Amino acid sequence: MANIPGILVGKTSDKKQAESFILPKFCNRHGLIAGATGTGKTVTLQSIAEGLSSLGVPVFMADVKGDLAGLSQVGGGNAKIEARAEQLGLALLNYQSSPVAFWDVFGQKGTPIRATISEMGPLLISRMLGLNDTQEGILNIAFKLADDRGLLLLDLKDLKAMLSWMADNTEAIRGDYGNVTTTSVGAIQRELLVLEEQGGDIFFGEPALNVNDLIQRGPDGRGVINILAADKLMLSPKLYASFLLWLLSELFENLPEAGDLDQPKLVFFFDEAHLLFTDAPAELLTKVEQVVRLIRSKGVGIFFVTQHPLDIPDSVLSQLSNRFQHALRAFTPRDQKAVRTAAETFRQNPDFDTGEVITELGIGEALVSTLAADGTPNVVERVFIKPPLSHLGAIDDAERDRVIAGAFLHGRYSQSIDRDSAYEELSRRAQETELEAEQQIPELREAPARRTDSVLESVVKSTLRAAGSQLGRQIVRGVLGSIMGGILGGSSRRRR
Repeated sequence: MANIPGILVGKTSDKKQAESFILPKFCNRHGLIAGATGTGKTVTLQSIAEGLSSLGVPVFMADVKGDLAGLSQVGGGNAKIEARAEQLGLALLNYQSSPVAFWDVFGQKGTPIRATISEMGPLLISRMLGLNDTQEGILNIAFKLADDRGLLLLDLKDLKAMLSWMADNTEAIRGDYGNVTTTSVGAIQRELLVLEEQGGDIFFGEPALNVNDLIQRGPDGRGVINILAADKLMLSPKLYASFLLWLLSELFENLPEAGDLDQPKLVFFFDEAHLLFTDAPAELLTKVEQVVRLIRSKGVGIFFVTQHPLDIPDSVLSQLSNRFQHALRAFTPRDQKAVRTAAETFRQNPDFDTGEVITELGIGEALVSTLAADGTPNVVERVFIKPPLSHLGAIDDAERDRVIAGAFLHGRYSQSIDRDSAYEELSRRAQETELEAEQQIPELREAPARRTDSVLESVVKSTLRAAGSQLGRQIVRGVLGSIMGGILGGSSRRRR
């Protein structure tokens, strides 16, 4: 293997001031950055990201507070940063910016980032919507029906159209797919409206993100730091967590096996990681554990960033080999338990009591344990984290816009595409059904104003008027549902 230097993360706070490193070849063994608000987690994250980028390793991170955007700007002019640098013997910092690509699910603070309904899948969409087991089962049927009938589910209107068709054809569905009730379908549709209001109509669609576009280097060979603007996304915590888990799953499914590399292909920082696990069903937790365990073989490292180690399930926590523990406050029994848990996860240092030190750490100071060259955990050390070379904090809109405009991938994703999919196909079939029905009842066209219409004729006319006025927004319901069911089952097993 090539002799790739370690990434300097800081110096020990004892008299030795020994340098503390994280070895790139073990960054795919994952990591944890934990600590109370305001204790310096952002500085640690930013410093590690800079170190990885300098070695040519791309990074992906979510910026939940807006203060990671400073990576795109040259640092300097911060008295606290300069004092810490002098304390660590790093007085002549070579301030510089990092190559950055801004992304945004809503397309406002970065290049739009999208996924299709099919790619996201029923499990994660159920998680987004907070569906119960029955509703999740119906959503699974919707995906299965669309697949069996060659209907593409790309955006929200595709899924809504599919659900509307199911509500109209519950009897036809029951035999092959199971019971579907209009009440449950209606509940899902209401949750989809909420998701739409939260920006789901912007996020779901095409062109969907190609995860290989996150693995890029700048002209100077440094890895691009991909920053997701997540301050607005965080207002919808389940959407945020589901999106990042989808992204991890896409990386796992699409990247080839890499074996043991000198350095990772990509390092993924998952901020506010507790949102991924809060109220998550067992099936989802199992999927997370599986992805974390296996994705390292694809050359991807994951660092979870959160306040308490207790936020991470033991099955996942045990797989995080690189630990950066900032200060915790032990005011409540839960806090005290978090301190004990954090202390127990380190290889103990005989020179101090780990549990006591966790509550005494200053801002920008952390307990650090990384892997040694032989892959075993180093003894935990009390470390002053190295300050970043880029700007620490938020940037203004003009600076952000300049970075976005200069991103070579921006043109690839800036404009949405709305190609034929389930919504358009079902709308066409509804229109065909309308024409067939009109041909079967010619007298309705010849004398539309007759007052002697039968009840059936009145219902048919009402349905046809609804189809004409709402075509493109809603699938025909009621009398024509069974006719359309025959069309769906027969002549159109194709994908567009």
